[in-house]
Amino acid sequence: MPLDLELAPIKDRVAALNNELGDAAPEDVLREALQSAGVGLTAMVSSFGAESVMLLHMLSRIDRLVPVLFIDTEMLFPETLSYQKELTCTLKLNSRVITPDRAKMFERDTDGLLHRNDPDACCALRKSEPLEQALSNFDAWITGRKRVQGGVRAQMQVFEADGTRLKVNPLANIAAQDVQAYIDTHNLPRHPLVARGFPSIGCAPCTTKAKADENPRAGRWRGMEKTECGIHLKAGPADHNTTSGVAE
Repeated sequence: MPLDLELAPIKDRVAALNNELGDAAPEDVLREALQSAGVGLTAMVSSFGAESVMLLHMLSRIDRLVPVLFIDTEMLFPETLSYQKELTCTLKLNSRVITPDRAKMFERDTDGLLHRNDPDACCALRKSEPLEQALSNFDAWITGRKRVQGGVRAQMQVFEADGTRLKVNPLANIAAQDVQAYIDTHNLPRHPLVARGFPSIGCAPCTTKAKADENPRAGRWRGMEKTECGIHLKAGPADHNTTSGVAE
């Protein structure tokens, strides 16, 4: 008897979807995920960072009505904020800007210096918790993570279970050079900080330039054991260790 994806447990849906689409091209994964009853109501989550335009452009060609959630931590580079507006306009995206809870900010980061003393707690307050709230009405979410980024990401699947939600990683299988080739082919605008030596871009206080011979994410939380913001963990005030996370 064929598996009813709409009613099946999440682990069975993940297995079936990976079996069907685990080796598919990114646009095919994205298109099928947005149409499958086994995935459900879906949002894309984008940092509008160094490589985000590839997946955003694919979405714009498939379904512009899909919500694109952008978390403004209120510590982002001005260039990122401008780039988010530019791409939203150019690609006609259904962008939704998510910001941290004001009461929680006043309670836990009154002086805006939490990132210096406890960067994991800062990421939880400004990113993980707002995103969890924003995703509360969705069955699935799309990320731009790639296996070539290394670390824990090297083992990730195209479809994953994220608690009771599905997580979709359409770019999981692409090679490093594929991103630049796609951007060049479609003449897409790059994040302005890429040309200034920032191959991976997060919050301004916690992002530095990376040398050509370094891992592209070397400039994120430089000098710390922390390597991920934690949006792919169930992080909160009492549990915000993100050193093994796999965020885009």
